[in-house]
Amino acid sequence: MKSKSQVLTDTEKALGTNSSDDTELSREAVFEMLSSRRRRYTLHYLFQRGELVTIRELSEQLAAWENHIDRQAVTPKQRKRVYTALHQTHLPRMDRFGVVEFDRDRGTIAMTDHVAEFDIYLDVVPQDDIPWSQFYLALGAVLLALVVAAMVEVPPFSYVGGFGYALFVAATLTIAGCVHTLRERRTLVGTTATPLEVEPPREIDE
Repeated sequence: MKSKSQVLTDTEKALGTNSSDDTELSREAVFEMLSSRRRRYTLHYLFQRGELVTIRELSEQLAAWENHIDRQAVTPKQRKRVYTALHQTHLPRMDRFGVVEFDRDRGTIAMTDHVAEFDIYLDVVPQDDIPWSQFYLALGAVLLALVVAAMVEVPPFSYVGGFGYALFVAATLTIAGCVHTLRERRTLVGTTATPLEVEPPREIDE
């Protein structure tokens, strides 16, 4: 029977990672890190700061996001709960996978070069919204139906010439692409004031 440490080692090997700074992050390792909300919040904050941070300030900010309040309103109990989880579980795990550099003695955290060199997008789809993949599928189906209707000369679609339909399709796709690009920028980790999964605290609204 394998010990806990052996099982953890096997998991790290399966994800293509180890404690070496020279190991490139695999896609599975990135997904593993993003599977936890607190780890996503941690990456968001580190991308925002772009520098070495302390576990105290990190836990205080995460507690603020989790409780939808500003940092000044975070209670010691709220901060302590997040601090303990980060110190005992999340940061050591992120350090083992080479996502962050966690110095237990100094209580500091910094992103590794592996993470800092690429963009991380979180496609958060609201409950009353649809993913962009489904949107483009539906848009393509509608445009195709219009073109086919014009080809078989179904009124009133047959009244528009081929150039008109080409212009309409091109303009529609361009507008959709612009909207998608603007929305995608908001899903880039670290670019917004707060993670997409939380409501802006009062200090952001004011």
